[in-house]
Amino acid sequence: MKPSRPAKPLPTRHPGPNDSPGFLLWRVSNAWQREQRAALQPLGLTHTQFVMLAVSTWFGDPQPLTQAALAQLAGSDPMTTSQVVRTLVAQGWVTRESHPEDTRAKLIRATPHGRALAARAVQVVEAVDQRFFEILGADDRAALVKSFQGLLDRGEPAGESRPDLGRA
Repeated sequence: MKPSRPAKPLPTRHPGPNDSPGFLLWRVSNAWQREQRAALQPLGLTHTQFVMLAVSTWFGDPQPLTQAALAQLAGSDPMTTSQVVRTLVAQGWVTRESHPEDTRAKLIRATPHGRALAARAVQVVEAVDQRFFEILGADDRAALVKSFQGLLDRGEPAGESRPDLGRA
């Protein structure tokens, strides 16, 4: 006699994987990242490098941007930020200097070459976004962005607020 098999192979509250918001987010995120990676490759950038370079360009002028602030604004961990910044420095896209008042802190500034690359790359990234999300239509895209903002706001540790990223 065959052993009986449970109705579902996993003890999940979802009827199937395609009913799980987390699983769907993971799949959509992977598909979006594949498209971004392919589009940025001709510019010599990974998506993570693009994010760090864009944040450095956006927030680095006129006030200094510390590496810790860069990590927070990019939503990245400090170790990844440090590794990516090292690569951006080696490419000549950003500079990393000692902070004049805090010897532990590093100041990150996009170079003119880095700012020019960020300007080209943001157009590429936004074109991919437009193609990827156009199936949703304008109203659903706006609702998706609002949902993402709400999830990010909810995910901040107690007492901390998400950095102001110029939300309209």
